[in-house]
Amino acid sequence: MRHAFRTPSIALLTLAFAICSQNVRAQNPQNPPASPQTPAQTQTPTKPQPRSPGGDVGSGAGDIGKGTGKGAGKAAEGVGKGAGDLVTLHPAEAAGNVGKGAGVAGKDVGVGAAKGTGKITKGTGRGIGKIFHHGHHEETPPSSNPQN
Repeated sequence: MRHAFRTPSIALLTLAFAICSQNVRAQNPQNPPASPQTPAQTQTPTKPQPRSPGGDVGSGAGDIGKGTGKGAGKAAEGVGKGAGDLVTLHPAEAAGNVGKGAGVAGKDVGVGAAKGTGKITKGTGRGIGKIFHHGHHEETPPSSNPQN
């Protein structure tokens, strides 16, 4: 099957997007620094923040890399076992081990690619969504009890 982009190109583009997303976030802090006139307030424990869009993209690229690495390891393991069986004059077992290694490798690469692509898609969609929906979540609904 032919692909428009090779895996290293996709990984490089993903990494560039993740780095750019982190830079944009660093330039627009959510919590401005406290002014020197206000007394120090006690911090209440807060919920952990959800992963940023750039974090989703980076995690997805990591999942693709892990799947590819794991698949390559399984393929090498199958080829190694097959070579050992071939040397000991067990050609049927050699073919079986090579085939098994290739099958497990294909599964690992496929699972890693699917998980990674899903995370990259989610992160990219959230990143684009932030561009188009900036500031809409901060609006408060009008009060139902107007004061005349």
